[in-house]
Amino acid sequence: MESEELLNNTDGSNEANKAKKVSPLVSLEKDLSFYADSIKEVSVDIMMEGISVNPIFIAHQHEVTIGEIILNRAELNTNWTIQASTLEEFIQKGIIHPDKKEQFLKTYKKPENYMCIFVIVPEGANFIYYPYPQAK
Repeated sequence: MESEELLNNTDGSNEANKAKKVSPLVSLEKDLSFYADSIKEVSVDIMMEGISVNPIFIAHQHEVTIGEIILNRAELNTNWTIQASTLEEFIQKGIIHPDKKEQFLKTYKKPENYMCIFVIVPEGANFIYYPYPQAK
């Protein structure tokens, strides 16, 4: 799923309500742009140290019990906390069923170009792939 798909408000409400209600994912996009270099550095470390070839980052605004905090919203005065994890941990914790691993890997984008983000909001959770900014 692309970040644009999650940013669109598709709850069926009228246009006036859409204008008033801004998706929390708008602030996520802002934070991911701000965090991009740090996330990429951690992603490279995870792969270079042989921990996993499939890093996954968790974006949340509450407390979660998967991964390790790498960017704390309270310390950085941002909206989202980011935790680093791996495909292996997601399987171990039952978030991705072992039978669905191959299906997940078919959609997993190159970690050199995209951060794989598991976004947790009160309404649920989903994976997005957010591109790293291109070097200028």
